[in-house]
Amino acid sequence: MDYLTQQLINGLSIGATYALIALGYTMVYGVLRLINFAHGEVYMMGAVVAYWIAIGIAPWGWPVWGALAVIFGGAMGACAVLGFAIEFFAYRPLRNKPRLVVLITAIGVSLLLQNLAQTRYVFGPTPEAFPAVIEAKTVVRWTMGGPDNVVTVSNLDLLSLGLSLGLMGVLAWVVLRTRQGLALRAVSYRFDTSSLMGINTNRTISFTFMLGSALAAVAGVVDAIRYDVRPLMGLMPGLKAFVAAVLGGIGSIPGAFVGGLVIGLIETLVKGYLSSAYSDAVAFVVLIVILLVRPSGILGRYEAEKL
Repeated sequence: MDYLTQQLINGLSIGATYALIALGYTMVYGVLRLINFAHGEVYMMGAVVAYWIAIGIAPWGWPVWGALAVIFGGAMGACAVLGFAIEFFAYRPLRNKPRLVVLITAIGVSLLLQNLAQTRYVFGPTPEAFPAVIEAKTVVRWTMGGPDNVVTVSNLDLLSLGLSLGLMGVLAWVVLRTRQGLALRAVSYRFDTSSLMGINTNRTISFTFMLGSALAAVAGVVDAIRYDVRPLMGLMPGLKAFVAAVLGGIGSIPGAFVGGLVIGLIETLVKGYLSSAYSDAVAFVVLIVILLVRPSGILGRYEAEKL
């Protein structure tokens, strides 16, 4: 029982980062009906920016929470600008083009960012350990049925879950309680009609890309601190987050959050009880099953589409 509990805690921690990335996928799809396959590379760029900021402030001797605030804030700001640039230069000129053209462009942007990150001017091809800004340590520890059956929760687990839940709350407030959120919901419901009602659709779409990119940056920083920084680190988490968005219901913000947690739990349980060799494949098995059984996802709604 203690082993299962530990795996569930680990799965929630990992799933929280998938959820943050999946939110970007589902927000962009909800507004533009576009799958932004460059979103995983935005997550990677968040880790890269955080790495350079951490190196820059290391000699200053800042306290842990001050350093983390600067690192997360800098990465979120940089990725928000990157998200705006991707939408403005790559997607906006193709808004009235066939969806296949936009999809190919998204893959092209993804490959461009991957190769830029591998240059020595951005990061380089070699993985690097993240500077020791925060030391991983156990903050919660309890026994279950005996002194050898120990369950632990680390500060990085709490950081991942806390940021994910907190940012989900902020996102819900922005979408449901602000004028910009009202505009986002209107554009998501009817793109053409919202522009006739005086909503600046270009600004709303740019805001959506910037917000989703900032959330992906947070996930990138958390994983960089937990593991390391690599120029291709966005490939697999980006695909798994896409699966999470589809699982939860593409276009549904709560669905993306739930889907991310579910994918994290499934992946961790497969690693713990079967083999880590299957942990990546299981996400795509889930994608196939959900498309066969419930294409609209867990919290998604079926919408008839006129041809």
